[in-house]
Amino acid sequence: MAKSVFYHAGCPVCVSAEHDIINLVGAENVEVVHLGDQKNRVGEAEALGLKSVPALVTPNGNVLHINFGASIEDLK
Repeated sequence: MAKSVFYHAGCPVCVSAEHDIINLVGAENVEVVHLGDQKNRVGEAEALGLKSVPALVTPNGNVLHINFGASIEDLK
């Protein structure tokens, strides 16, 4: 099974959502991408359809915007 990818920017809302996602699906089933630390992946996130973070991209490509922490534009 492919992993989900959880994108976030490190804000308190994002960190809380990260913990919840890991508790729900298990750390082995999700890749966590901190866009504040991995700015080279902002374009990837945008290409997948992310408008804001935190967001979870499911293995079949659905983007689940969890809450509004920061817009992708703010991360560029």
